[in-house]
Amino acid sequence: MRKIVVIVVLGLVQMVWAQEDAWVYFNDKPNVQAFFDNPLGELSQRALDRRQAQGMALNDTDAPIESSYITQLATAPGVTIMAQSKWFNCVHVRGAYSDIQNVLTFPFVHHIHYADNSLNLKMATHVPSVKPFHKTMEVQTSFNYGNSANQIEMMNGQYLHQANDTGSGKIIAVLDAGFIGVNTISPFSRMFTQGHYLGGYNFVAGTTDVFSTHNHGTMTLSCMAGYVDGQLVGTAPDADYYLYITEDVNSENPVEESYWVQAAEQADRVGADIISTSLGYFAFDNPNYGHTYADMTGNEAFASKGANMAFSKGMIVVASAGNDGGSDEPHIGVPAEATHVLAVGAVDSVRNYAPFSSVGPSYDGRIKPDVMAKGYATTVSDTSGNIMTASGTSFSCPVMAGMIASFWQAVPQLSNQQVIDFVKQSADRYSNPDTLYGYGIPNFQQALTTALLTVSEQHETNSFLITPNPAEHDITVSWPEEISAATFTCYNTLGQLVYQETLTTQRTIAVDSWNTGVYLYKIESARSTQTGKIIKK
Repeated sequence: MRKIVVIVVLGLVQMVWAQEDAWVYFNDKPNVQAFFDNPLGELSQRALDRRQAQGMALNDTDAPIESSYITQLATAPGVTIMAQSKWFNCVHVRGAYSDIQNVLTFPFVHHIHYADNSLNLKMATHVPSVKPFHKTMEVQTSFNYGNSANQIEMMNGQYLHQANDTGSGKIIAVLDAGFIGVNTISPFSRMFTQGHYLGGYNFVAGTTDVFSTHNHGTMTLSCMAGYVDGQLVGTAPDADYYLYITEDVNSENPVEESYWVQAAEQADRVGADIISTSLGYFAFDNPNYGHTYADMTGNEAFASKGANMAFSKGMIVVASAGNDGGSDEPHIGVPAEATHVLAVGAVDSVRNYAPFSSVGPSYDGRIKPDVMAKGYATTVSDTSGNIMTASGTSFSCPVMAGMIASFWQAVPQLSNQQVIDFVKQSADRYSNPDTLYGYGIPNFQQALTTALLTVSEQHETNSFLITPNPAEHDITVSWPEEISAATFTCYNTLGQLVYQETLTTQRTIAVDSWNTGVYLYKIESARSTQTGKIIKK
């Protein structure tokens, strides 16, 4: 009987694996020009402003997928569309190999890339021997009540909070497995009563119900947005939040990387500044789909490519390093290994490395993790609103993401790369990073002091002054007496000329007719050129 059961089980596994996962890439985007003509049909004004403020131009990746391609592909026999990505102009499909191959007959299909690398007409890679681990990160919990002072003060984050830099005006998108109880329990009541919850989506189920499925997102979110006076204060209690479910808790499959990228695209669309994700990918249920350490080169895996793309749109991606430091495969996985992701490892209350925290370097030798935060016995909320402690890089990640939101609020003129640079440079091992701690634990007081000094020095070198900024009705352009004339040019978020004039004296310019948003200006004189942004209220 036991032999029969084993044979039946093996047969079921083979049937499941007969269904392949693949990405189908399209040739083009016929609607690109229509997108450029009306970008607000695809991106929010806040998303456009974020790009403009950091000098990031719109490009083809911002345009949506051609809808007729998806409609036609949906008719392909035996093929199910699971997810889609406009950034990479592709869809994630599932079906038998032969059925998926048949979609190559569609004239708009460029190529297919299978999750099983042995099907991609190249030498099969080594299948990882490690067992699949649950990507929502195992946690160790206890009911040791207390407060969150240690996890904030360890990074001198209280210095920001005391200056009222608590994440206000910044948007954090949280990509996780589920947020049970967030809409009903008291640690998040402040988030709702003050209007900091902006919405969410369950990409696995295809619904707007995010307050279900799993407790993991509830706990991670509490590290940033939770507030119980005297017990728990999140690192960004006044930031705004979008909540996205991308983790299928019932299986380990590469489609979750596609859900992750789809959610990152939505985070971009709504204008989020930061993505906090306590998820990681390495091995899957089907071992043929698994990543290897050799894949950890910064831009190989689909989710890592998506994270890098999110960075190119002006966002900061903060990811858990992983909890496999003591396993046969201890290295940081996807997307924490990505080139432009801030990977966060875990330490305890006295700054010691937590043995479960995944280690670096990346396969191509980059420093990973990037930084560390408290991830051992971190103060969190459970789904009943109880304040407890839990351990895992799942919690060091949001602790760090919230502090970055508060820091960015304090110096909003910084680009995403500048924010990351200042945070790393403030860390206690910056001059001597290693494979356990990376650059170490940031000091946000030091980061802020350095950033403000840098900004001040930059301002002192400017010859021209534009006031007020932000402006509602008009702006005044002025400069030192030694400059006889200057050309003032202003562009909108599409790079279109809005205003240009050669000025010989101080000039007041009416901006009443300008649309609300961010504009780039350039002032050129015989002795200098100055660029910057004007915010029209």
